[in-house]
Amino acid sequence: MNYEEAISYLEGLKIFGVKLGLARITELLDRLGTPQERYRTIHVTGTNGKGSVSAMLSGILCRAGIRTGFYSSPHLVSYTERVRVDGELISEQAFADGIAEIKHHAACMVREGLECPTQFEVLTALAFHHFAVRHVEYAVIEVGLGGTLDSTNVITPEVSVITNVAFEHADRLGGTLESIAENKAGIIKEGVPVVTAAKGIPLDIIRRVAGERNADSFVCGMDFSVRLASCDKRTQSLVFSSPLLGIAELPYKLHLLGVHQVENSAVAIMTAMLLQSIESRVTAQSIVEALSLVSWPARFERLSLGEQEIIVDGAHNPAGTKVLRESLDAFFPAMPRVFLLGILRDKDIDTMLHTLLRADDEVVVTMPHSERADTVDDLAARVQKYCAHVAVQQENGQALDRALQKAKGKLLVIAGSLYLVGEIRHLLIERRR
Repeated sequence: MNYEEAISYLEGLKIFGVKLGLARITELLDRLGTPQERYRTIHVTGTNGKGSVSAMLSGILCRAGIRTGFYSSPHLVSYTERVRVDGELISEQAFADGIAEIKHHAACMVREGLECPTQFEVLTALAFHHFAVRHVEYAVIEVGLGGTLDSTNVITPEVSVITNVAFEHADRLGGTLESIAENKAGIIKEGVPVVTAAKGIPLDIIRRVAGERNADSFVCGMDFSVRLASCDKRTQSLVFSSPLLGIAELPYKLHLLGVHQVENSAVAIMTAMLLQSIESRVTAQSIVEALSLVSWPARFERLSLGEQEIIVDGAHNPAGTKVLRESLDAFFPAMPRVFLLGILRDKDIDTMLHTLLRADDEVVVTMPHSERADTVDDLAARVQKYCAHVAVQQENGQALDRALQKAKGKLLVIAGSLYLVGEIRHLLIERRR
Protein backbone atom coordinates (compact mmCIF):
# COMPACT_ATOMS: atom_id res chain seq x y z
CA MET A 1 0.00 0.00 0.00
CA ASN A 2 1.28 3.47 -0.85
CA TYR A 3 0.25 6.77 0.76
CA GLU A 4 -2.42 7.58 -1.82
CA GLU A 5 -3.99 4.15 -1.34
CA ALA A 6 -3.92 4.65 2.44
CA ILE A 7 -5.75 7.97 2.10
CA SER A 8 -8.28 6.39 -0.25
CA TYR A 9 -8.96 3.68 2.35
CA LEU A 10 -9.39 6.28 5.10
CA GLU A 11 -11.74 8.38 2.99
CA GLY A 12 -13.83 5.27 2.35
CA LEU A 13 -14.28 4.81 6.10
CA LYS A 14 -16.20 8.09 6.29
CA ILE A 15 -19.36 6.16 5.42
CA PHE A 16 -19.38 4.90 9.01
CA GLY A 17 -19.50 8.47 10.33
CA VAL A 18 -18.78 9.33 13.96
CA LYS A 19 -19.66 6.43 16.24
CA LEU A 20 -18.61 6.85 19.84
CA GLY A 21 -17.68 3.75 21.83
CA LEU A 22 -14.66 1.76 22.92
CA ALA A 23 -15.49 -1.77 21.75
CA ARG A 24 -14.12 -1.43 18.21
CA ILE A 25 -10.90 0.39 19.14
CA THR A 26 -10.25 -2.03 22.02
CA GLU A 27 -10.63 -5.04 19.71
CA LEU A 28 -8.43 -3.45 17.06
CA LEU A 29 -5.68 -2.56 19.53
CA ASP A 30 -5.79 -6.04 21.04
CA ARG A 31 -5.11 -7.47 17.58
CA LEU A 32 -2.18 -5.07 17.25
CA GLY A 33 -0.71 -6.28 20.55
CA THR A 34 -1.98 -3.42 22.79
CA PRO A 35 0.66 -0.92 21.63
CA GLN A 36 -0.78 1.84 23.85
CA GLU A 37 0.55 0.02 26.91
CA ARG A 38 4.21 0.23 25.86
CA TYR A 39 4.81 3.86 26.85
CA ARG A 40 3.56 6.46 29.29
CA THR A 41 0.92 8.96 28.23
CA ILE A 42 -0.68 12.32 28.97
CA HIS A 43 -4.34 12.59 27.99
CA VAL A 44 -5.75 16.00 26.99
CA THR A 45 -9.37 17.04 26.38
CA GLY A 46 -11.34 20.28 26.48
CA THR A 47 -13.60 22.39 24.30
CA ASN A 48 -10.82 24.75 23.24
CA GLY A 49 -7.09 24.84 23.78
CA LYS A 50 -6.44 21.12 23.92
CA GLY A 51 -4.32 21.20 20.77
CA SER A 52 -2.22 24.11 22.01
CA VAL A 53 -1.72 22.54 25.45
CA SER A 54 -0.81 19.23 23.83
CA ALA A 55 1.72 20.96 21.56
CA MET A 56 3.26 22.69 24.58
CA LEU A 57 3.50 19.44 26.53
CA SER A 58 5.02 17.63 23.58
CA GLY A 59 7.57 20.42 23.25
CA ILE A 60 8.41 20.29 26.95
CA LEU A 61 8.98 16.54 26.88
CA CYS A 62 11.11 16.75 23.73
CA ARG A 63 13.19 19.57 25.21
CA ALA A 64 13.78 17.40 28.29
CA GLY A 65 15.39 14.77 26.05
CA ILE A 66 12.45 12.38 26.24
CA ARG A 67 11.42 10.47 23.11
CA THR A 68 7.91 11.82 22.62
CA GLY A 69 4.89 10.92 20.54
CA PHE A 70 2.10 13.40 19.80
CA TYR A 71 -1.34 12.51 18.41
CA SER A 72 -3.70 15.33 17.49
CA SER A 73 -6.70 16.09 15.29
CA PRO A 74 -7.85 17.36 12.94
CA HIS A 75 -5.08 18.12 10.49
CA LEU A 76 -4.76 21.31 8.46
CA VAL A 77 -3.42 19.93 5.17
CA SER A 78 -2.10 16.36 5.52
CA TYR A 79 -3.13 13.38 7.62
CA THR A 80 0.53 12.94 8.51
CA GLU A 81 0.27 16.04 10.73
CA ARG A 82 -1.74 14.00 13.24
CA VAL A 83 1.07 11.63 14.23
CA ARG A 84 4.47 12.96 15.29
CA VAL A 85 7.56 11.64 17.06
CA ASP A 86 9.95 14.19 18.54
CA GLY A 87 8.17 16.89 16.57
CA GLU A 88 8.63 15.12 13.22
CA LEU A 89 5.56 14.15 11.19
CA ILE A 90 5.13 10.47 10.40
CA SER A 91 6.49 9.75 6.92
CA GLU A 92 4.05 8.96 4.14
CA GLN A 93 5.52 5.46 3.82
CA ALA A 94 5.29 4.73 7.54
CA PHE A 95 1.74 6.06 7.46
CA ALA A 96 0.86 3.75 4.57
CA ASP A 97 2.56 0.73 6.16
CA GLY A 98 0.68 1.27 9.41
CA ILE A 99 -2.66 1.70 7.66
CA ALA A 100 -2.04 -1.48 5.64
CA GLU A 101 -1.55 -3.51 8.81
CA ILE A 102 -4.58 -1.97 10.48
CA LYS A 103 -6.69 -2.51 7.37
CA HIS A 104 -5.86 -6.23 7.55
CA HIS A 105 -7.04 -6.48 11.15
CA ALA A 106 -10.15 -4.39 10.46
CA ALA A 107 -11.07 -6.72 7.57
CA CYS A 108 -10.67 -9.72 9.88
CA MET A 109 -13.00 -8.08 12.38
CA VAL A 110 -15.66 -7.61 9.70
CA ARG A 111 -15.31 -11.21 8.48
CA GLU A 112 -15.85 -12.37 12.06
CA GLY A 113 -19.10 -10.42 12.28
CA LEU A 114 -17.74 -7.47 14.26
CA GLU A 115 -18.25 -3.81 13.38
CA CYS A 116 -15.73 -2.12 11.12
CA PRO A 117 -13.65 0.50 12.92
CA THR A 118 -14.38 4.13 12.04
CA GLN A 119 -11.90 6.45 10.37
CA PHE A 120 -10.92 8.10 13.65
CA GLU A 121 -10.48 4.72 15.32
CA VAL A 122 -8.15 3.58 12.54
CA LEU A 123 -6.13 6.78 12.87
CA THR A 124 -5.96 6.39 16.65
CA ALA A 125 -4.76 2.81 16.27
CA LEU A 126 -2.19 3.98 13.73
CA ALA A 127 -0.81 6.55 16.18
CA PHE A 128 -0.62 4.12 19.08
CA HIS A 129 1.00 1.48 16.86
CA HIS A 130 3.51 3.93 15.37
CA PHE A 131 4.55 5.19 18.80
CA ALA A 132 5.26 1.62 19.90
CA VAL A 133 7.26 0.88 16.73
CA ARG A 134 9.30 4.06 17.23
CA HIS A 135 9.88 3.23 20.93
CA VAL A 136 8.58 6.49 22.35
CA GLU A 137 8.82 6.95 26.10
CA TYR A 138 5.85 9.30 26.46
CA ALA A 139 2.96 10.17 24.16
CA VAL A 140 0.73 13.21 24.41
CA ILE A 141 -2.72 12.12 23.28
CA GLU A 142 -5.35 14.67 22.31
CA VAL A 143 -8.98 13.57 22.58
CA GLY A 144 -10.97 13.68 19.35
CA LEU A 145 -14.49 14.25 20.70
CA GLY A 146 -15.65 14.49 24.30
CA GLY A 147 -13.84 12.01 26.47
CA THR A 148 -15.76 9.07 27.93
CA LEU A 149 -16.40 7.21 24.67
CA ASP A 150 -13.69 8.79 22.54
CA SER A 151 -11.45 6.16 20.98
CA THR A 152 -8.38 7.60 22.73
CA ASN A 153 -9.92 6.78 26.11
CA VAL A 154 -8.29 3.35 26.30
CA ILE A 155 -5.16 4.63 28.02
CA THR A 156 -4.28 5.12 31.67
CA PRO A 157 -2.21 8.32 31.60
CA GLU A 158 0.21 9.78 34.10
CA VAL A 159 -1.84 12.99 34.11
CA SER A 160 -5.26 13.84 32.70
CA VAL A 161 -5.83 17.37 31.40
CA ILE A 162 -9.17 19.11 30.82
CA THR A 163 -8.48 22.58 29.43
CA ASN A 164 -12.00 23.99 29.66
CA VAL A 165 -15.63 23.08 29.01
CA ALA A 166 -18.03 25.06 26.83
CA PHE A 167 -21.19 24.28 24.87
CA GLU A 168 -19.91 22.36 21.82
CA HIS A 169 -20.91 19.06 20.14
CA ALA A 170 -23.96 19.01 22.40
CA ASP A 171 -25.86 16.80 19.94
CA ARG A 172 -23.32 14.02 20.53
CA LEU A 173 -22.51 14.67 24.19
CA GLY A 174 -25.90 14.76 25.87
CA GLY A 175 -27.35 18.14 25.00
CA THR A 176 -26.40 20.15 28.10
CA LEU A 177 -23.31 21.83 29.52
CA GLU A 178 -23.47 19.41 32.43
CA SER A 179 -23.50 16.35 30.15
CA ILE A 180 -20.59 17.76 28.14
CA ALA A 181 -18.61 18.24 31.37
CA GLU A 182 -19.47 14.71 32.51
CA ASN A 183 -18.25 13.39 29.18
CA LYS A 184 -14.95 15.24 29.30
CA ALA A 185 -14.47 14.16 32.91
CA GLY A 186 -14.69 10.61 31.57
CA ILE A 187 -10.94 10.67 30.85
CA ILE A 188 -10.21 10.90 34.60
CA LYS A 189 -8.83 7.56 35.79
CA GLU A 190 -8.55 6.04 39.25
CA GLY A 191 -5.75 7.70 41.19
CA VAL A 192 -4.49 9.74 38.19
CA PRO A 193 -4.14 13.49 38.86
CA VAL A 194 -6.14 15.91 36.70
CA VAL A 195 -5.22 19.46 35.74
CA THR A 196 -7.94 21.82 34.53
CA ALA A 197 -8.82 25.41 33.72
CA ALA A 198 -12.56 24.71 33.78
CA LYS A 199 -14.83 27.04 35.70
CA GLY A 200 -18.33 27.12 37.17
CA ILE A 201 -20.58 24.09 36.89
CA PRO A 202 -18.15 22.12 34.68
CA LEU A 203 -15.43 22.57 37.30
CA ASP A 204 -17.78 21.32 40.02
CA ILE A 205 -18.48 18.22 37.95
CA ILE A 206 -14.81 17.59 37.20
CA ARG A 207 -13.87 17.90 40.88
CA ARG A 208 -16.72 15.56 41.88
CA VAL A 209 -15.66 12.92 39.36
CA ALA A 210 -12.02 13.30 40.42
CA GLY A 211 -13.05 12.79 44.05
CA GLU A 212 -15.03 9.67 43.17
CA ARG A 213 -11.96 8.26 41.43
CA ASN A 214 -9.46 9.24 44.13
CA ALA A 215 -7.75 11.56 41.67
CA ASP A 216 -6.14 14.77 42.91
CA SER A 217 -7.38 17.81 40.98
CA PHE A 218 -5.33 20.94 40.27
CA VAL A 219 -7.33 23.97 39.21
CA CYS A 220 -6.08 27.05 37.37
CA GLY A 221 -6.74 30.13 39.46
CA MET A 222 -6.78 28.12 42.67
CA ASP A 223 -3.81 25.77 42.82
CA PHE A 224 -1.72 27.59 40.23
CA SER A 225 -1.95 30.84 38.30
CA VAL A 226 -0.29 32.95 35.63
CA ARG A 227 0.01 36.65 34.92
CA LEU A 228 0.98 38.57 31.83
CA ALA A 229 4.08 40.70 32.42
CA SER A 230 4.38 42.20 28.94
CA CYS A 231 3.77 41.58 25.24
CA ASP A 232 5.46 43.01 22.16
CA LYS A 233 2.95 41.52 19.65
CA ARG A 234 5.48 38.79 18.85
CA THR A 235 6.15 37.24 22.26
CA GLN A 236 4.25 37.16 25.54
CA SER A 237 6.26 37.44 28.76
CA LEU A 238 4.48 35.56 31.55
CA VAL A 239 4.95 34.54 35.18
CA PHE A 240 3.70 31.21 36.55
CA SER A 241 3.17 30.64 40.25
CA SER A 242 1.92 27.84 42.48
CA PRO A 243 2.18 28.13 46.27
CA LEU A 244 1.03 24.50 46.34
CA LEU A 245 4.26 23.49 44.57
CA GLY A 246 6.38 26.07 46.34
CA ILE A 247 6.84 28.15 43.18
CA ALA A 248 6.63 31.86 43.91
CA GLU A 249 7.52 33.03 40.40
CA LEU A 250 8.60 31.21 37.26
CA PRO A 251 9.09 33.75 34.45
CA TYR A 252 8.94 32.51 30.87
CA LYS A 253 8.31 33.69 27.33
CA LEU A 254 5.70 32.31 24.97
CA HIS A 255 5.99 32.68 21.24
CA LEU A 256 2.32 31.76 20.82
CA LEU A 257 0.08 34.83 20.79
CA GLY A 258 -3.54 35.14 21.93
CA VAL A 259 -5.04 35.83 25.32
CA HIS A 260 -6.12 32.19 25.58
CA GLN A 261 -2.54 30.95 25.36
CA VAL A 262 -1.75 32.58 28.70
CA GLU A 263 -4.02 30.16 30.55
CA ASN A 264 -3.16 27.28 28.22
CA SER A 265 0.53 27.65 29.02
CA ALA A 266 -0.20 27.62 32.76
CA VAL A 267 -2.08 24.34 32.35
CA ALA A 268 0.86 22.88 30.43
CA ILE A 269 3.36 24.00 33.06
CA MET A 270 1.32 22.59 35.93
CA THR A 271 1.00 19.28 34.09
CA ALA A 272 4.73 19.16 33.43
CA MET A 273 5.50 20.00 37.07
CA LEU A 274 3.39 17.05 38.20
CA LEU A 275 5.45 14.78 35.97
CA GLN A 276 8.59 15.74 37.85
CA SER A 277 7.71 13.28 40.61
CA ILE A 278 8.24 10.38 38.17
CA GLU A 279 10.42 12.00 35.51
CA SER A 280 13.54 13.83 36.69
CA ARG A 281 14.46 14.95 33.17
CA VAL A 282 11.57 17.44 33.20
CA THR A 283 12.95 20.56 34.86
CA ALA A 284 11.94 24.20 35.19
CA GLN A 285 14.67 25.02 32.68
CA SER A 286 13.41 22.55 30.07
CA ILE A 287 9.88 23.90 30.54
CA VAL A 288 10.93 27.53 30.06
CA GLU A 289 13.12 26.70 27.05
CA ALA A 290 10.39 24.67 25.38
CA LEU A 291 7.68 27.29 25.78
CA SER A 292 9.87 29.92 24.15
CA LEU A 293 10.15 27.67 21.08
CA VAL A 294 6.77 25.97 20.76
CA SER A 295 4.54 26.74 17.78
CA TRP A 296 1.05 25.58 16.87
CA PRO A 297 -0.19 26.57 13.41
CA ALA A 298 -3.50 28.38 12.88
CA ARG A 299 -4.02 29.30 16.53
CA PHE A 300 -3.87 33.10 16.51
CA GLU A 301 -0.91 32.65 14.21
CA ARG A 302 0.64 35.83 12.90
CA LEU A 303 1.76 35.64 9.27
CA SER A 304 2.74 38.24 6.72
CA LEU A 305 2.63 38.42 2.94
CA GLY A 306 4.83 41.31 1.93
CA GLU A 307 3.59 44.20 4.05
CA GLN A 308 0.21 42.58 4.69
CA GLU A 309 -0.45 41.60 8.32
CA ILE A 310 -2.46 38.38 8.64
CA ILE A 311 -3.91 36.46 11.59
CA VAL A 312 -4.84 32.83 10.95
CA ASP A 313 -7.01 31.27 13.63
CA GLY A 314 -8.96 28.02 13.72
CA ALA A 315 -11.80 29.53 15.78
CA HIS A 316 -14.71 27.28 14.85
CA ASN A 317 -17.17 27.54 17.75
CA PRO A 318 -18.59 30.31 19.98
CA ALA A 319 -15.94 29.85 22.65
CA GLY A 320 -13.20 30.03 20.04
CA THR A 321 -14.60 33.15 18.36
CA LYS A 322 -14.95 34.83 21.77
CA VAL A 323 -11.26 34.29 22.46
CA LEU A 324 -10.32 35.37 18.94
CA ARG A 325 -12.26 38.63 19.36
CA GLU A 326 -10.62 39.24 22.75
CA SER A 327 -7.18 38.61 21.28
CA LEU A 328 -7.80 40.89 18.29
CA ASP A 329 -9.02 43.65 20.60
CA ALA A 330 -5.97 43.19 22.85
CA PHE A 331 -3.28 42.98 20.17
CA PHE A 332 -4.76 45.10 17.35
CA PRO A 333 -7.36 47.32 19.05
CA ALA A 334 -7.47 50.18 16.54
CA MET A 335 -6.57 48.40 13.32
CA PRO A 336 -9.37 48.04 10.71
CA ARG A 337 -10.18 44.40 9.99
CA VAL A 338 -11.07 42.32 6.98
CA PHE A 339 -12.29 38.78 7.68
CA LEU A 340 -12.12 35.79 5.36
CA LEU A 341 -14.71 33.40 6.79
CA GLY A 342 -16.07 29.96 6.04
CA ILE A 343 -18.12 28.10 8.66
CA LEU A 344 -19.68 24.65 8.93
CA ARG A 345 -23.47 24.67 8.91
CA ASP A 346 -23.76 22.55 12.08
CA LYS A 347 -22.10 25.29 14.16
CA ASP A 348 -23.87 28.04 16.12
CA ILE A 349 -23.15 30.48 13.32
CA ASP A 350 -25.14 33.49 14.54
CA THR A 351 -23.56 33.39 17.99
CA MET A 352 -20.10 33.11 16.41
CA LEU A 353 -20.70 36.08 14.11
CA HIS A 354 -22.30 38.23 16.83
CA THR A 355 -19.30 37.57 19.06
CA LEU A 356 -16.62 38.08 16.44
CA LEU A 357 -17.67 40.95 14.18
CA ARG A 358 -17.71 44.72 14.61
CA ALA A 359 -20.12 46.87 12.60
CA ASP A 360 -17.32 48.42 10.54
CA ASP A 361 -15.57 45.13 9.69
CA GLU A 362 -15.40 43.91 6.09
CA VAL A 363 -16.04 40.24 5.37
CA VAL A 364 -15.37 37.91 2.45
CA VAL A 365 -17.27 34.64 2.76
CA THR A 366 -16.31 31.37 1.11
CA MET A 367 -16.96 27.63 1.54
CA PRO A 368 -14.64 25.28 3.44
CA HIS A 369 -13.86 22.00 1.67
CA SER A 370 -16.30 19.93 3.72
CA GLU A 371 -19.65 18.34 3.07
CA ARG A 372 -20.77 20.08 6.28
CA ALA A 373 -19.93 23.58 5.00
CA ASP A 374 -22.50 26.35 5.11
CA THR A 375 -23.27 27.86 1.70
CA VAL A 376 -21.80 31.23 0.81
CA ASP A 377 -25.27 32.71 0.28
CA ASP A 378 -26.56 31.62 3.67
CA LEU A 379 -23.40 32.74 5.47
CA ALA A 380 -23.41 36.10 3.66
CA ALA A 381 -27.02 36.71 4.69
CA ARG A 382 -26.14 35.95 8.30
CA VAL A 383 -23.05 38.17 8.22
CA GLN A 384 -25.16 41.11 6.95
CA LYS A 385 -26.99 41.16 10.28
CA TYR A 386 -23.78 42.27 11.97
CA CYS A 387 -21.86 44.31 9.37
CA ALA A 388 -22.73 45.82 6.03
CA HIS A 389 -19.58 45.14 4.01
CA VAL A 390 -19.92 41.56 2.75
CA ALA A 391 -18.49 39.96 -0.40
CA VAL A 392 -19.05 36.43 -1.67
CA GLN A 393 -16.48 34.21 -3.37
CA GLN A 394 -17.13 30.48 -3.66
CA GLU A 395 -13.60 29.30 -4.51
CA ASN A 396 -11.03 29.56 -1.73
CA GLY A 397 -8.11 30.86 -3.78
CA GLN A 398 -10.23 33.59 -5.37
CA ALA A 399 -11.65 34.44 -1.95
CA LEU A 400 -8.12 34.92 -0.63
CA ASP A 401 -7.27 37.18 -3.57
CA ARG A 402 -10.34 39.30 -2.90
CA ALA A 403 -9.68 39.47 0.83
CA LEU A 404 -6.06 40.52 0.25
CA GLN A 405 -7.19 43.25 -2.11
CA LYS A 406 -9.63 44.61 0.48
CA ALA A 407 -7.14 44.29 3.34
CA LYS A 408 -4.44 46.66 2.08
CA GLY A 409 -3.49 48.82 5.06
CA LYS A 410 -5.76 46.72 7.28
CA LEU A 411 -5.52 43.48 9.27
CA LEU A 412 -6.63 40.32 7.45
CA VAL A 413 -8.16 37.67 9.74
CA ILE A 414 -8.81 34.16 8.40
CA ALA A 415 -11.10 32.06 10.61
CA GLY A 416 -14.32 30.06 10.94
CA SER A 417 -13.36 26.46 10.18
CA LEU A 418 -10.15 24.46 10.35
CA TYR A 419 -11.05 23.02 6.93
CA LEU A 420 -10.89 26.54 5.48
CA VAL A 421 -8.01 27.76 7.62
CA GLY A 422 -5.82 24.81 6.65
CA GLU A 423 -6.44 25.38 2.93
CA ILE A 424 -5.91 29.16 3.05
CA ARG A 425 -2.84 28.88 5.25
CA HIS A 426 -1.32 26.44 2.74
CA LEU A 427 -2.01 28.91 -0.08
CA LEU A 428 -0.38 31.71 1.92
CA ILE A 429 2.73 29.65 2.66
CA GLU A 430 3.03 28.75 -1.03
CA ARG A 431 2.79 32.41 -2.02
CA ARG A 432 5.51 33.37 0.45
CA ARG A 433 8.05 31.04 -1.19
